[in-house]
Amino acid sequence: MARKWYELFVSVDGDEPAAFPPPPEPPIPVAPGVGKPGTAAANPAQAIAEIAASVQIPAQRLEAKAVSKAATFQEIYQAAEIPAPPNGYTIFKVADMLQSEHIRSLPVEIKKSSILVALEAAGVKIADIIQDAVRRDKALDTFELVQQKSVDALESRMSEENKKLQTEADRVLNELRAKIQANNDAVAKERERFLAWRLEKQKEEQRIADAVEPFVPANPITTGPVAAPAPVSPPAPKPGA
Repeated sequence: MARKWYELFVSVDGDEPAAFPPPPEPPIPVAPGVGKPGTAAANPAQAIAEIAASVQIPAQRLEAKAVSKAATFQEIYQAAEIPAPPNGYTIFKVADMLQSEHIRSLPVEIKKSSILVALEAAGVKIADIIQDAVRRDKALDTFELVQQKSVDALESRMSEENKKLQTEADRVLNELRAKIQANNDAVAKERERFLAWRLEKQKEEQRIADAVEPFVPANPITTGPVAAPAPVSPPAPKPGA
């Protein structure tokens, strides 16, 4: 029966890891197309940098796919055309291995060596895992830029539309304010005319009253402002109406 990957470095009969020193770490090879094929980089940091530099996810690829804004990460990876490794070992496979109950509580260096042992046994290069991780990271970063570009474009369009709407609103508001002012001016002018007429009316009434005065015990002529009649209240509705 084939052994589980964790049985390569963990004793399944107890809680302690197997008592053998971890294998030496293999050098991280440079990604295909970077530097000299098949040669190791001067140091792991340089190798990682070269792998990262070799991976490019064009924004046009994600834009052309018209990826939904609510797309899942898996849909983004598919749109970015990230190839599936033939051996099934992606960075997520390694992430799951690191969280395995058999090694997750072990020191970092032991976990690291344990994973390298398992990868070597499966014929998987750590450089391929790192490249898969970089591809996914750059796909997410690229999709973020695509969305940022979309949001910025929307904001620009809405800003221009808002300016036009504000201009139209200001024009309409100014027209309405002008209309309100014209109405107020008309009322003020008519009230001024009315008050002037009432003064002349009172003079005319006084002239009439003076002429009537000698002939009546109580002068019936009014000479002041006339009180407006009280508004007539509508009749109360009958019950049941």
